[in-house]
Parts: sequence; structure tokens; C-alpha cells
Amino acid sequence: MSLVIVIIAISLSMDAFSLALAYGTLNLNKSSIVKISLIVGFYHFFMPLLGMNFGSALLSYLKINPNLVVFLILLFIGIQMIYETFKEENLKSIMSIWEMLLFGLAVSIDSFSVGIGLKVISNNIALSAITFSIFSFLFTYFGLKLGKKINNIVGKSSTILGGIVLIIIGIVYLF
Repeated sequence: MSLVIVIIAISLSMDAFSLALAYGTLNLNKSSIVKISLIVGFYHFFMPLLGMNFGSALLSYLKINPNLVVFLILLFIGIQMIYETFKEENLKSIMSIWEMLLFGLAVSIDSFSVGIGLKVISNNIALSAITFSIFSFLFTYFGLKLGKKINNIVGKSSTILGGIVLIIIGIVYLF
């Protein structure tokens, strides 16, 4: 494994960590934290492979800015987090598999882009994808755990802040 692949894996995992930190303020249960982390790891394994095999062709046909997709997903999740904070329901049970899949997609779109040039960076594509997957799983897991700790200390306001942070990060993706 090359140092370049490890650096790319860390870079790809940093946005997963920062978004997981905000999302972790939902005070998710352990099962949800593991599921989300596994989903993100799964996406970070397959997205570079998809990018490598289909990326250039897909981007030339769709003409959609991937950053716009990330913005829309993060905006949706952020607004939903803020909205759910004001409801009296238990947030732990609100987290659906679809929300987890959307979260995983949002933090792994950049892996698709990396995949487009992956053959230039590494000869061992499978090991690169595994490395991206492991790093993103770990960064997501620890981000969610840390976000949960912050929520336990600060309370509901951390969930509102987490939603605002997701929206701001989504806006940053537009520029």
C-alpha cells in the first residue's frame, strides 16, 4: 500500500468524520452507529470502483455537478435534524435505513471522483478500495461516537447545531 493511497483515504474520510460528528449529535444507539459506519465503508469501497469504470462516461452524459447532489442531500438531512429536534419523539427510533443510505452517499460522492483517476494513482485497485473503505468506516464510527458524547454533554442544542453544520457544509460544496 502506498503512502499516497493512505493520504487519499484520510482525505476522503475527513468529510465523513466531520459530517458524522454533526450527525452523531442525534444521540444514535450503538446499532445505528455501526450500521451507518458500515454503509459509509461500503460506499467508499464501491464508489471509487464505479468511478473508475463508469465515471467519465456517466459525467459526460448527465452533466450534473456532483457537488449539487451533495448539497441537496446535506440540506435535506440538516433540515430534518433541526425539525426532529423540536418534536417530542425519541430521535433514536427516527433514523431510517434510507437516511443512513443518503448519509453514506453524501459522504462518498468524492470517492467516485477519485475513482475516475484511480488507475493513474495505483496499480492495486482492490487494495486501494479496501483502504478507502476501512479508513472511512473508522472515521465515521469515531465521528458518530464523539458527536454522541457532545450531545450527552450539551443536549438538544447540539442536534440543532449539527443540522446547521450539515447545511453549511452542503453550501460550501456548492462553491
